Amino acid sequence: MSIKGKTAVVTGSNSGIGLGVARALAAEGANVVLNSFTDRDEDHALAEEVGKEFGVTARYIKGDLSRGEEARALVEQAGTCDILVNNAGIQHVAPIEEFPVEKWDALIAIMLSSVFHTTAAALPMMRKAGWGRVINISSAHGLRASPYKGAYVAAKHGVVGFTKVTALETAEEPITANAICPGYVMTPLVEAQIPDTMKQYDMDRETAIREVILDRQPSKEFATLEQLGGLAVFLCSDHAAQMTGTTHSMDGGWTAR
Repeated sequence: MSIKGKTAVVTGSNSGIGLGVARALAAEGANVVLNSFTDRDEDHALAEEVGKEFGVTARYIKGDLSRGEEARALVEQAGTCDILVNNAGIQHVAPIEEFPVEKWDALIAIMLSSVFHTTAAALPMMRKAGWGRVINISSAHGLRASPYKGAYVAAKHGVVGFTKVTALETAEEPITANAICPGYVMTPLVEAQIPDTMKQYDMDRETAIREVILDRQPSKEFATLEQLGGLAVFLCSDHAAQMTGTTHSMDGGWTAR
């Protein structure tokens, strides 16, 4: 089954992984709903640009994913949701005893609780349509841990568990739920960190990338937005109809260790 004409709601998609996945789905003919917590002219212009480039309907809907009611409203305002991609995320790094409570609450709300809320709103739409795909962007940190990333690791592990529950509850229906677990991906956010890393460690660009940023990624190469988008497209295809409730790593061998 082609996804042409299907509607994909992608959270946290005005840049980075979310935008890359949305563009990949649009390239296959899916109508897309972009989202973030801002409501700027450039957000709406970006959606218009994606729509024109791929000849699909593309909209931007503001939604603060830290608020459950706004997460549900995002899906409801979309009107229909055949493909749900839960991608929104933030990061904060600190030892457990120093981790600010408000940061913990924000990370869990945006990266875990929002997945519950959007899925709860989308499943009735998918059941009514007789088809659906839930794709949750977890992380290598949904399968492995790192120190000082307590909230992030807890949320991403939680996403993997919730994905399995979603899959079991839809197992006898033409709906699948899967988690993508990227390692380090070349996004504008990562690109912006490279100069500071070079300065901090007194290294050239290539050395800083290989020895510091990609220290835990055996391939010593970033995953790309196009690769992640391609995986999302595959998970929406008939070829992946019996792939549900599992994780799909794209981490250059990180979790093989």
